[in-house]
Amino acid sequence: MHLLIPAAGTGRRMGSHRNKLLLALRSQPILSWTLKAAEASHHISWIGIISQPIDWEDFKEILAQVQLTKPVEFIQGGSTRQESVYNGLQALPDDATRVLIHDGARCLATADLFDRCAEVLHDCTGLIAAVPVKDTIKVVDENGIITSTPDRRQLWAAQTPQGFDVKLLKQCHQTGISQGWEVTDDAALFEKCGLSVKIVEGEETNLKVTTPQDLAIAEFILTSRLGKK
Repeated sequence: MHLLIPAAGTGRRMGSHRNKLLLALRSQPILSWTLKAAEASHHISWIGIISQPIDWEDFKEILAQVQLTKPVEFIQGGSTRQESVYNGLQALPDDATRVLIHDGARCLATADLFDRCAEVLHDCTGLIAAVPVKDTIKVVDENGIITSTPDRRQLWAAQTPQGFDVKLLKQCHQTGISQGWEVTDDAALFEKCGLSVKIVEGEETNLKVTTPQDLAIAEFILTSRLGKK
């Protein structure tokens, strides 16, 4: 299974002027935790890190520290996540038929989640990891007035990994470019093209580290998971 890791974001909401994946989490860069899970996965055999060249030297140092045994390729990122994933798809090896896409900032995803997604992807063409929504969700208009309350039994919070048939996802990206679609994840492109996307139950701890508060929560989760060591 091939894995693409979008890692071209900045640390603006984190209050940092560098790539947030270089920030320390339990004395190790955030990206290193994502890579460790990918390394421990039984199904992932190739990793593409989509990022800006300015970060490549730092990322190479992280790779040396993690001591990955799986091949890694650096891929030029775009100005948006959508553009970055498009670039990543073009850089996949010719034999890639299925791909998992996982945000580098979701550094608490486990190898087990990668493997469960990889196994399900053998029998479908599109999937996302997601968890059931616990809170009651309100739809609000531009004046701050509630217009509806969706049934939360039908609501799931999307995570990554997301997985797809490579050929179909490439076609969806080309359609998105021609139609001028702007989406926040690849599942939305699949949906817009009328293709089915399956849910794989994710992990409650699989949060996306975006703010300093997220970083503190991630630190707590890792300490609970790994102990004081």
